[in-house]
Amino acid sequence: MLGQIPKFNDPRLLSQDIPFADAGIFRIDEKRALVQSLDFFTPVVDDPFVFGQIAAANALSDLYAVGATPLTALSMVAFPLRLGEDILAEVLKGGAERVVAAGAVIAGGHSVEDEEPKYGLAVTGIVAIDQMMTAVNCRLGDRLILTKPLGCGILATALKGEVVDEAAIEVAIAGMRSLNAAASAACMELGVRAATDITGFGLLGHSLEMASASRVRFEINSAALPVYPLVAEMADLGLLSAGLHRNRKYYLPKAEQAGVLDDFALDLLCDPQTSGGLLISVSAELWPHLQQRLVEQNVLACDIGRVIAGEAGVVLR
Repeated sequence: MLGQIPKFNDPRLLSQDIPFADAGIFRIDEKRALVQSLDFFTPVVDDPFVFGQIAAANALSDLYAVGATPLTALSMVAFPLRLGEDILAEVLKGGAERVVAAGAVIAGGHSVEDEEPKYGLAVTGIVAIDQMMTAVNCRLGDRLILTKPLGCGILATALKGEVVDEAAIEVAIAGMRSLNAAASAACMELGVRAATDITGFGLLGHSLEMASASRVRFEINSAALPVYPLVAEMADLGLLSAGLHRNRKYYLPKAEQAGVLDDFALDLLCDPQTSGGLLISVSAELWPHLQQRLVEQNVLACDIGRVIAGEAGVVLR
């Protein structure tokens, strides 16, 4: 379907030639590019202020995956009037709080009436072209680093099913609210050039895209994957989203399994993430320095695998 969309043959549109680009990247002069993205979705938590925070952090993540500095945001709202203006105000305040924390400004927005509430942002940032991170820069011998735990999709399904409440999953909510700013800044400071953010396609889907874009082979150690509290228990109850099942059906056949992985590991690999962490491909030489920077900023620095020789793709162990 996407192949039917006309291609814009403008050399300034750098992202057009970057497979699986995390955002639109448009050259504005010889050294800099604008980075633009948008994302919005239905509530994943009950608290409207926290929902606004999570949605904003999720939208900003595409900029951080490229290494861009956020500049502006435009709010996008679909809202049923029956819920009342106070609820809408809380959603908008939550989003604004995260935009301010990112050092950016909300320049405006647009709203429509809808039976199902939705909220998100269109975001714009700026990046030095010779420093930006993309999915095409992974190299043989790199370590694969994840900066947030996995499993928030499973927990959101449990919350929707009223099996848990927000207090029980407060660690995951804090993770979804947190910006990927510190991780991105550490990468830019050290000269890391390969990253993506983990969102709807799950760790496996985004890993396959990144490996394909760089024409390399990822080896992922399933035993090393970081997990939010209660995820295993909720998965054991079968609280798996439709998105997780779609990811398993589409992406698992594309990956090689070196040995037998249990169902929970496969669920975790395919669980869609909301405002997930960065997946960073960093040279073995730079990895200790990156780890130190991330730990200093209280950011997870989990070594989950490496780039190995072989056909482009992902092997799971």
